[in-house]
Amino acid sequence: MTPQLIPLLPDLATFILIVNEGSFTAASHKLGVTPSALSKLITRLEKALSVKLLERSTRKLVITATGQKIYDQCLVMTNAAQNAVKLSDAEHSEAAGELTVAAPEAFLFSVIQPLVVPFLIEHPNIQLKLRVADGHIDILNDKIDIAFRLTDQPDENQVMKDIGKTALMVCASPEYLSSKGTPKHPNDLTKHDCLYLAENDKDNIWTFMNSQESFSLSVKGRYAVNHSQMRLNGVKQGLGIGIFHDFVVKDAIDKQDVVQVLPDWHIKSSYHGSIIMQYAQTRYMPTRLRVFIDFMMTHLSTKLDPTENPPSQ
Repeated sequence: MTPQLIPLLPDLATFILIVNEGSFTAASHKLGVTPSALSKLITRLEKALSVKLLERSTRKLVITATGQKIYDQCLVMTNAAQNAVKLSDAEHSEAAGELTVAAPEAFLFSVIQPLVVPFLIEHPNIQLKLRVADGHIDILNDKIDIAFRLTDQPDENQVMKDIGKTALMVCASPEYLSSKGTPKHPNDLTKHDCLYLAENDKDNIWTFMNSQESFSLSVKGRYAVNHSQMRLNGVKQGLGIGIFHDFVVKDAIDKQDVVQVLPDWHIKSSYHGSIIMQYAQTRYMPTRLRVFIDFMMTHLSTKLDPTENPPSQ
């Protein structure tokens, strides 16, 4: 689009209205201006385009052949503008369109995944895209609408919804503990098989703390995997001791498939503390975004009851 065209756009839209109404007088009533003002507008437009658009007489206006061609092209322009308005209206009136949501793997699988089908049933015109993001999440550059984070350091440039708290738990199967013994102190873990993430060379360094002390130790084991459910299955099957978020092992603990070990100790991690939902600041929130936020806040407030989680330090 050339800079010279921009000032002509309102005049071209007015030209369409004048042709449709058939006279300056009828068009002036629609626009709340005088007929002479519209006559001057057409004269200005004709001069800018160097063509004759309308033949004027005391009784009626007649569009010229060139004017008809310009009118036809202007209709395409105004129809596109009307479609743009309809699209913007739909953004704020209909829960429809694509929605991209990112979250750490463990949270996505254990907490968000069970809510996907109920949400899609409730909002059949939304296309939901879920993305595993265990590292830094850049909402704007990665084109993410909603990001779930497990952290005490949220992005201060984004809107934040506090969902609850999460803590890490050391767990093992009853069979493993019966066979290998139950650790009484974190140092005892050096004598056990431990399941860790194996994402980097420091994943086997676990840091524990309580009100009196804090220290780190290196653990080892025959099995390591950076997928929470696979790691949990390994623990259930007696392969050793693992660290999990409380929401990952809640059902397994309720069923007594695993038990908590070292309950008086807290585990330090980049993924503990607050469970937050973040999204970009905007004055014009699409309806699909609003209904997802409302849905999650309603369901997660009961699914993640902060009173059930032990405090983290």
